[in-house]
Amino acid sequence: MRELTLAGGCFWCLDAVYRRVRGVLDVVSGYTGGAHPDPDYEAVCSGATGHAEAVRVRYDASVVPTDVILQMFFTSHDPTSLNRQGHDVGTQYRSAMFYRDEAERQLFASAIADAQRLYRRPIVTTLEPAAAWFDAEDVHQGFYDARPFNGYCRVVIDPKIAKAREHYAVWLER
Repeated sequence: MRELTLAGGCFWCLDAVYRRVRGVLDVVSGYTGGAHPDPDYEAVCSGATGHAEAVRVRYDASVVPTDVILQMFFTSHDPTSLNRQGHDVGTQYRSAMFYRDEAERQLFASAIADAQRLYRRPIVTTLEPAAAWFDAEDVHQGFYDARPFNGYCRVVIDPKIAKAREHYAVWLER
């Protein structure tokens, strides 16, 4: 089993994509990378806590390789957009990879270099040391699956899932 902590805009989006991947055992939305001792959704959305909306993806690397998980990360959001994804603006929506050790930092750095060839603009994804993790409130866990007809889900998340299906159909369950 392996676990990665990734931030790519609103955590609802990455959560929805990764929940569809064969070999992914768990996806948890939460907050990391900030200084506030007890962040919640409102505080993080204010941009004042320094936290990013992120997901922890726990998966079986013998079923879905780590490089596929990382490639999906880069195609599930715009890693060239600094502190924003679409209309979601602020450092809480930054593109970031939170590493637990030097080997994981190097893995992430290599993934960024590999992904850069797919983009004309520079990738701005940050590499940050793993920090305290705070699970997001229950309403944010599996948000898309619980509300597939929500406006945000239809307009923002549906296209991301469609893109994942287009590029990674062999790895997707549903």
